[in-house]
Amino acid sequence: MLDDQIRLEKPLLITSGQKEEYLEDGAVLIESIVSETWLKKIRRASDEIIERSRKIEESNSQYILEEGHSKNSPRLKRLSSPVDHHSTFWDFISNEISSQLAADVVGPNVKYHHSKLNYKWANGGTKFDWHQDIQSWPHTDYSPVTLALFLNDCTSNQGPLLTIKGSHRGPLFSMYDKNENWVLSIPEAELDLSLTKKHTGPAGSVLLLNCRTIHSSEPNNSNQSRPMLLSVYSSADSIPYTHNPIPSPYAGTIVQGKSATWASHDPRPCQLPPDWSTGYVGPWVHQDKERQ
Repeated sequence: MLDDQIRLEKPLLITSGQKEEYLEDGAVLIESIVSETWLKKIRRASDEIIERSRKIEESNSQYILEEGHSKNSPRLKRLSSPVDHHSTFWDFISNEISSQLAADVVGPNVKYHHSKLNYKWANGGTKFDWHQDIQSWPHTDYSPVTLALFLNDCTSNQGPLLTIKGSHRGPLFSMYDKNENWVLSIPEAELDLSLTKKHTGPAGSVLLLNCRTIHSSEPNNSNQSRPMLLSVYSSADSIPYTHNPIPSPYAGTIVQGKSATWASHDPRPCQLPPDWSTGYVGPWVHQDKERQ
């Protein structure tokens, strides 16, 4: 299995203990791994995005807005594929820090899949229901990992990410409701919430999140936004077999090591999402629909 192969490889940036935590728990927080120099560059790029959003009046495939967004008071939920909006994001996502962190948990040859910038705006930034990621963008194996970079300090009242320890080794849940609507939501009654772990930490920390790990986030009830850059990578021999919900010309780029000549295939099946080729506006629309 993939985990056994990964255990044999010496990590490049994280410790052996951190790698073991990722493999056992499905997530591990690497504190303060990204320099302040990089953070300043990324924050400046983010500020430019926020300024551009003042001209956006309703959500689209690129900008997803929080309730109350306006020209005078911009409020963003998400920027889809930030690498296509500002060169700084791709510079960071393709650099050695990011690609080596990914390599430490997926293997030496790493491929980029997609990214998003989630803002979790101050004073009411939306919660995110319990869910698993891989059903949204299935691959031929379960190597994909999300690197979640904290652009600012993240405290317990800012809607931090929550994970359920060890859930990546359990079953995949359906992301559809009883009416076959794609809701990207798992009912809490089906989960062992005693295994919940809250991930807070200083700016520059990176959470490595396995694609099968059940996770969510709380509302942001603080007066500070919680911007987080989320970048998805896989092993080079892991092949996506549905349309990328957040497509980019950079998708499929090898960012560490070399390209594959054979594909990896995990025997465990994976649920298929809707056809994203006609567009994707993010999970909140579907989750809100379930609550109506």
